[in-house]
Amino acid sequence: MVDTQSRNTDGQTAAPEAKRAGHAVWEWVKSLAIALVIWFLLTSFLVQAFRIPSGSMENTLLIGDFLFVNKALYGAEVPILHKRLPALREPRRSDIVVFDSVEDAGVSVVKRMVGMPGDTIAMRDNVLFINDERVTEDYAVRGSPGDQRDPRMRAWQIKYLADSSQAESYDPSLKNWGPLVVPPDSFLVMGDNRDNSYDGRYWGFLGRDRIRGRPMFVYYSFDKRGLYPLPFLTAIRWSRFFSRPN
Repeated sequence: MVDTQSRNTDGQTAAPEAKRAGHAVWEWVKSLAIALVIWFLLTSFLVQAFRIPSGSMENTLLIGDFLFVNKALYGAEVPILHKRLPALREPRRSDIVVFDSVEDAGVSVVKRMVGMPGDTIAMRDNVLFINDERVTEDYAVRGSPGDQRDPRMRAWQIKYLADSSQAESYDPSLKNWGPLVVPPDSFLVMGDNRDNSYDGRYWGFLGRDRIRGRPMFVYYSFDKRGLYPLPFLTAIRWSRFFSRPN
């Protein structure tokens, strides 16, 4: 009799403990699920983390800068459906934009918007002209004295020459090209580091559908060329934290 009561008592004690443990696990699973849903919504429709891997946007953005990108500004894309939400505003001249690479699937790129739909755009001696007016670009870095030619430039630019009669003799270079007419719903983007940027001058105009967002601010930055080991800890650029690229 004593053994039976003992077994009953142990069973009654174990049941509530198992129930409490199961409830705790369920609450943990719900919290994790909610966190994942919030993270999915934020990264899909509002913000995206982005790292600067090259010097093409120096000195506006540096190698080792980590950014948050505003995806809602130009209209975030709805996953799976591949539809765009309404944009808060359209891209403007001089905006820094993050976009899907024209050449490499799944790769995001950051450049500056220089040519808008309908613009007649050209570069003469490394100076930008839009609609025959010289553009003052305080953000642009021009370092190399040399110039270079690449057959990819002529291959696409010749189709958009403002004067088609120049097509036969057209011979563009990195610092001298155009004038080109930007087609509808397209843009020309370039890096601020003009002599060290693989940008629209090589591969062509950027379609509106590829533009994903605009950098909001730098949330972390370090100098990868730091002299000490572990530069992400020993070469932090504190002054760049929360700076806004313009």
